[in-house]
Amino acid sequence: MKTGLVSLAAIAAALCTPALAGDAWDEIRPDLYGERVIQSVDGVLSLTAPYRASDDAEVPIEVSVDLPDGRSIKALSIIIDNNPMPVSAVFDLEKARTAFTVEANMRINGPTPVRAVVEATDGSLYMTEGFVKTSGQGACAAPPVTGVDAALASLGEMKVFPVTAEAGAGTATMLASLTGTPTTAPTQSSIAAEKRVRLEMKHPSHSGMQMDQITLLYILARYVETVEVWTDEDKLFTMTGSISLSEDPEMEFTLADPAIKSIRVRMTDTDDTVSEDSFSLGES
Repeated sequence: MKTGLVSLAAIAAALCTPALAGDAWDEIRPDLYGERVIQSVDGVLSLTAPYRASDDAEVPIEVSVDLPDGRSIKALSIIIDNNPMPVSAVFDLEKARTAFTVEANMRINGPTPVRAVVEATDGSLYMTEGFVKTSGQGACAAPPVTGVDAALASLGEMKVFPVTAEAGAGTATMLASLTGTPTTAPTQSSIAAEKRVRLEMKHPSHSGMQMDQITLLYILARYVETVEVWTDEDKLFTMTGSISLSEDPEMEFTLADPAIKSIRVRMTDTDDTVSEDSFSLGES
């Protein structure tokens, strides 16, 4: 069965049985991790986002990981508990990394806990969490900014360029400090040495819950399924997306080797459309 069909079934189930604010994680956790222990350890993982979203359809969520003992990162998940598809983005790292920072713009459907879970290569799990307040207007069902035909005409266009750490940090506020759950940010020594790259993609990210304002018919779900990033012949990571990704998704991520001068990106959506391009990073 195609992933898109499974995702639509998940959306329908979520709409028929909306989660209560306090119990979504109790249902999500066993489905994803069973009875595995999930640790909260200072200095390993941090989550950054606005405490109150200025735009529910485009909320920047940043996660930084720094494993202190030489282990590598296997996967990093951003989970938005009360979104129709809670597992909003999963980054599977192919290249051994002890430190990694990523930021992505997300739709947040209503006030919700937001959490980041990282899995190390030895199977250990770490989690940090916070809470984002929204207008509660239902960003996943909000009409798209760009008309359907115009969005499809530019679908797949991408831009990549290096950014400074200061620019990448933006104005986001540490969630933990605002929710009463103290969290120590990862050690900055290894993160600061990494090159940060911004990727902007043209894609409507139709959720299947939006109505075309001209035809008044629901727009079929079509969103970014995977984003793969390579440097030379080495794959760095694969991101698996969801309807939580904002329209025209944007993300920033760090490269372990600041000497990297070019990368290749391949985006695949749930209609099996593939867009691929290579980019020179120039001087940062």
